[in-house]
Amino acid sequence: MDATPLVKICCICSLEEAWIAINHGASALGLVSEMPSGPGVIPESLITDIARRIPPFVSSVLLTSKRSPSEIIEQHRRCGTNAIQICDDLDPDDLDEVARALPGVDIIRVIHVHGEDSIEEAEAISLYVDGILLDSGSKEGSVVELGGTGRTHNWEISRRIVEAVEVPVILAGGLNPGNVAEALRLVKPYAVDVCSGVRIGGSLDSGKLQSFMSRVRGSAK
Repeated sequence: MDATPLVKICCICSLEEAWIAINHGASALGLVSEMPSGPGVIPESLITDIARRIPPFVSSVLLTSKRSPSEIIEQHRRCGTNAIQICDDLDPDDLDEVARALPGVDIIRVIHVHGEDSIEEAEAISLYVDGILLDSGSKEGSVVELGGTGRTHNWEISRRIVEAVEVPVILAGGLNPGNVAEALRLVKPYAVDVCSGVRIGGSLDSGKLQSFMSRVRGSAK
């Protein structure tokens, strides 16, 4: 039997949502700070409050769009999460600076999967992070998308990234109860990340979440 992939529920917007996710078996909660676009943004004061109240063995993850190591470090010190998800570009030297300043804090770097170059990007930064999250954002349009698009990407590229790197890979981007089992079968990631796929009208829905978690658990049989 394969190990059951871990699940991160993103865009948590209240302590109530945090506990809904935890009670359904989430291993991590995504707390979204200021972004150029996308759902789930909450004030840093609320991120701090939720992070302080999360029980042991559940990770709190600060999503940041900041690109300066000093800004990322200071933001994390204000929010106090277990991990940081860096959603925009940050080169290896800057990633190393963040990691050295925040020992014990997991550093996750997002790669927005588009083509073969995404594999090279993943390999290049894998030596400087604790995990890689594969998403479906875009920086090409007038509005930068750093996550929360509800779109899938090329899972074949994602599978090749999983095979190419030695750090845990988290699969995100358009996952929902209807497609997560197939995504897990094809990509074989360490964990999955979901936001809009378990929400109705922007709110976390217990029924969709239960269905999603059931399909993730079923994938390990």
